[in-house]
Amino acid sequence: MRVDYATLAKTIASLTEGEADAVSLMATIACEVHHADDRFDWTGFYRNVGDETLKIGPYQGGHGCLVIPFSRGVCGAAARTGEVQLVADVDAFPGHIACASSTRSEIVLPVRNEQGALLAVLDIDSDQPSAFTTQDAAQLQSILDRTFAKVEVSL
Repeated sequence: MRVDYATLAKTIASLTEGEADAVSLMATIACEVHHADDRFDWTGFYRNVGDETLKIGPYQGGHGCLVIPFSRGVCGAAARTGEVQLVADVDAFPGHIACASSTRSEIVLPVRNEQGALLAVLDIDSDQPSAFTTQDAAQLQSILDRTFAKVEVSL
């Protein structure tokens, strides 16, 4: 099953209407995105807690890493650069942090509010190589931008 982004966006918009609590939004999005596509084996957020540090937030799937510095891994690269990280082969990514040995590919997207403050990153792992496309990146980023626009920073 491949994700129907139009339906996913409508569902998330409906479920999160009027909500501005970042953790509530993250929990809802992690659940909805994770169950929208069988490529998604781990779906979750790493929250920006300051000091160039990410800490685990709401997620679906097996355990995640608890703490990731901006200087390490795919999630750290997304937080550090503010750019989507689309990784076809995690073993070829310098400094990849293997929270699960089964992960073959990964997409990580920065989560910002409308002021541009980095709130978190959304990390999606797949056991399939080259599982993610630029369309996935664009559609997911659009959902994140709309959903988190009004969230206040609480660092």
